[in-house]
Amino acid sequence: MDLIERRSVLALALVYLFRMLGLFLIMPVISIAADDLSGASTALIGVAIGIYGFSQASLQIPMGMMSDHFGRKPIIFIGLILFALGSLICANADDVYQLITGRAVQGAGAIASTLMALLSDVTREQNRTKAMATVGISIGASFMISLVLGPWLFDLVGLTGLFYLSFAFSIVGIGLILFAVPNVTQHSFKRDTTPSKVALARVLKNGQLRFLNISVLLLHASLTALFVAIPTILLERFDLALGMHSVLYLVVMGLAFLGMLPLVIMAEARGKMKLILLIVIATIGISTLLMGWTTVLWVFAVWVCAFFIAFNTLEATLPSLISKLAPVGYRGTAMGVFSTHQFMGAFLGGVGGGWLVQHYGMQGLFTVVGLIWLAWLIIASRQPAPKSLSSLAFSLPDLTDAELEAFKRELERVQGVEDMQIFTDEQTAYLKIDKKRLDKETLKRVAPQVSI
Repeated sequence: MDLIERRSVLALALVYLFRMLGLFLIMPVISIAADDLSGASTALIGVAIGIYGFSQASLQIPMGMMSDHFGRKPIIFIGLILFALGSLICANADDVYQLITGRAVQGAGAIASTLMALLSDVTREQNRTKAMATVGISIGASFMISLVLGPWLFDLVGLTGLFYLSFAFSIVGIGLILFAVPNVTQHSFKRDTTPSKVALARVLKNGQLRFLNISVLLLHASLTALFVAIPTILLERFDLALGMHSVLYLVVMGLAFLGMLPLVIMAEARGKMKLILLIVIATIGISTLLMGWTTVLWVFAVWVCAFFIAFNTLEATLPSLISKLAPVGYRGTAMGVFSTHQFMGAFLGGVGGGWLVQHYGMQGLFTVVGLIWLAWLIIASRQPAPKSLSSLAFSLPDLTDAELEAFKRELERVQGVEDMQIFTDEQTAYLKIDKKRLDKETLKRVAPQVSI
């Protein structure tokens, strides 16, 4: 990457980091802290935890498409203003309904797809995968940081202070967008990062993609539902002071990260993707069931750690599978639908988790979540093993129609090129390749501009 690309990618990764910190910092404490609000019940607290996901799921694809017409920065600016406004509403909430309203407004700043489109505008094709990976790391880091710092910061500044901190993060994000990311005069539509209406029906009908979308919905529903219960269990069942929750999460998340690495390597590098998926799905189901019955703190921590090893593994591998299985040239649409399911899962987990705890207790919540995952294990076992394909995109030179047809025929003959689409409106070729079989020398000869 050149200097401008590095600066832009770093700025956008930081915007993601600060924005997700603002959403996640309250997760490990809100089920305890919101009890003091007027009208609070476990079910309504669950709604407050998850409602942002409904706003995100409803608006992120439309806002991404709007950015094609009105520009990336104006839409991102509006999204961050909405997030800041929602944070202020939450910070000054006197009852649980104001808290729910504020969280919904926070989620209405649904700028994930627009940020990815801006990332596409400021990076070249050969550097886009690195850029997207950098942003992905920042999102994962924000969740881990939130779990560790959330309880500690709550002890210092309370729930109101956490939401004012979210407001400050929004202002920092606005500054980064305005001053650190260069202005792009031409917003180029790139199908690998931007949703397309044309491809939406095709993506929704794809059975393998549907399995992955439901998997990420269940994953984030489970996470959100469990955090309706886990902070209260640590405080009441195990008499663990809230300040010590940060220490527990630090140890658990550190071990979970280390435990994830060999599983991801086995899945990606050694071609054991289906086996690893089955193992981690079973682990989520079993560990969740056992959490409900455990009465010893360190044993409970072991099951929480096992859950997060599996969670982190799925969080890392599911987007990779979406990229591999997405219709060639339509990765942006596939990722948009995937993210929509992810946020809708957070909403369903918050609402469903709160309702289950209120009506059936903590044990009921853990039992239902665990059994859902064991049922999903049966469905996953019947899924075909995913092919190990990679996506590749590169810019096209100016070609006449005859030259373009000849270029297509040459690409089709390259060993290891499994599928391709060429879109003249964005002057880009998209390929699905099998890296193990790919004839790199021939591909380089046919398309010297490609970066492998």
